Amino acid sequence: MKHQPYLMDTIQREIVLDAIQEACHWRKWSLLAVHVRSNHVHAVVDADRSPEQVMTAFKAYASRMLNGSLLDPPGLTRWARHGSTRYLRDADEISAAVGYVVSGQGEDMAVYDQAAEERPERGEAFPGPRCPG
Repeated sequence: MKHQPYLMDTIQREIVLDAIQEACHWRKWSLLAVHVRSNHVHAVVDADRSPEQVMTAFKAYASRMLNGSLLDPPGLTRWARHGSTRYLRDADEISAAVGYVVSGQGEDMAVYDQAAEERPERGEAFPGPRCPG
C-alpha cells in the first residue's frame, strides 16, 4: 500500500453520499442504495454502464466535491485503483444486495435507501439520507 487509508469523518461521508446521488441524477441512473462507511462505499445502482464505469464516475464526482470542500490537503489519494464490482442478475440478488448495503454493515453512517424514500415515515414527505452525527 503506497498511501495511508483515507478515513472519512461524518462531513466527508455526507459529501460523498451527495456526490453519488448527484452522479446518478445527472447520468439518469437509478440509485437503489448506498452506504458510505469510514473507509469504503457500497452502492446498488441500475445503470446503462458497466459496474466499473459506475464506480469510476462515483470516484470522480466524490473527489471533485471533496476537493471543493477544502477539507483535505491538495493532491490527496483517496481511492484504490479498483474496487469490488458485480452484476446483479435478478430481483432476489438486488433485494439481498440492498438489504446488505442498508442494514448489514453495522452502525449507520451515511445511508441512502430508495425504498425508504418511497415510503414516508412519521409524516415526512421524504425522510432523506440517514446521516447520524
